[in-house]
Amino acid sequence: MTKYLGWSLPLAAAVFLSATAARADGLKVPMNLSTQAGSGDSVGDIAIGATAGGAVFKLNLKGLHPGPHGFHVHENGQCSPTTMNGIAIPAGAAGSHWDSDHTNKHAGPEGEGHIGDLPLLIVAEDGTATQTLTAPRIKDIGVLKGHAVVIHLNGDNYSDQPAALGGGGARVACGVIQ
Repeated sequence: MTKYLGWSLPLAAAVFLSATAARADGLKVPMNLSTQAGSGDSVGDIAIGATAGGAVFKLNLKGLHPGPHGFHVHENGQCSPTTMNGIAIPAGAAGSHWDSDHTNKHAGPEGEGHIGDLPLLIVAEDGTATQTLTAPRIKDIGVLKGHAVVIHLNGDNYSDQPAALGGGGARVACGVIQ
């Protein structure tokens, strides 16, 4: 039996292949600022992985306004602007929050509303966000491919009251899940 650094070659190959497969199973989301003209500067990326507790979003973001931000998976895999009443809406092509069960309600990542409702994103004073957030209702990360991830200007109260969709407001950054 051939040895490689004290390991048998078949064992070393199996460890390498399983580590490679684990990386290949994860999803990436390159994130850019959203502007009325289209995608702006890069603000980093998000890695998405699967765990028994749900989909895990590992943030590596910079250049955002400090504070809480609404954070959602949207129904479409596009980040281009759309026009409403003659006004360009940044990342409007991402559509609404992803709601595959057609609940028509915003209830947060653990509620029985939009499946795309993710935990609140908190940006540090230096403009970075490096949290790891879990979406417990998303068990199969493969279903996320082709959807957009959107970061909203304001926080999110996980309710449709007093403001619709948690009060997140404008879309400041967007990326398509790959």
